Amino acid sequence: MTSDTAAMLRAVPSLVGSPPPLDLAELPPTPEELFLQWLSIALDAGIAEPLAMTVATVDANGMPDARVLILKDVGPEGWAFASERSSEKGQQLAAAPAAALSFWWQPQMRAVRVRGAVVEAEPEESAADLARRPAEVRATLPDGEWVLWRVVPDHIEFWQGSPDRRHLRLAYDRAGDGWKIVRPQA
Repeated sequence: MTSDTAAMLRAVPSLVGSPPPLDLAELPPTPEELFLQWLSIALDAGIAEPLAMTVATVDANGMPDARVLILKDVGPEGWAFASERSSEKGQQLAAAPAAALSFWWQPQMRAVRVRGAVVEAEPEESAADLARRPAEVRATLPDGEWVLWRVVPDHIEFWQGSPDRRHLRLAYDRAGDGWKIVRPQA
C-alpha cells in the first residue's frame, strides 16, 4: 500500500451513526431473540437492505469465498438463505457444510456474525421459497435445483460500535440444548 493510499483511506470517516440503547442486564436467553430485536430496530429506522448478509463458505482448496445474499428466515432451526444447488456456493456447501454470515447495519453501528453447520431444509420448504420467486425465474430452474439452507449456529456475535472505539461485543455460544452469553475480548 502506498502512503498516498493509506492517507486517503485514513481520511475517510468511519463509525458514523448512532447506536441504539442496549441494556446488557436485559439480554434475551436466545440469540434468535436478540437478532430479531436488532433487526426490528433496523427495520423501524428504515435501514437500507437490512436483510442483506455476507455468506462465507470455503472452496475445495480451503480458500474462503463470500457473497451477499438475502436472509429468508431466522429461528431456533437456524438462519436461512437460498440459491441454486449447482451454484458455486451450493457445490461448496455440499463439500463442506458450514458457513459464516455477517450483517452490517451502518447507521446504527451494529453488526452480527453467525457461524455454524449448514443443513438443507426439507424439499417442501425449498419449494415454498421458490414459489415466492418471479415466474420467469422459476421457469429457468430444473426440479430440485432451488435449495433453502440453514446455518445452525454454534456461535453468534453481536457487535455495537462506539465513536470512542470502546466497542461492545457479546456472543452466544451453544451450550448443550441452550446458550451461554459471553463477553469476548477484543
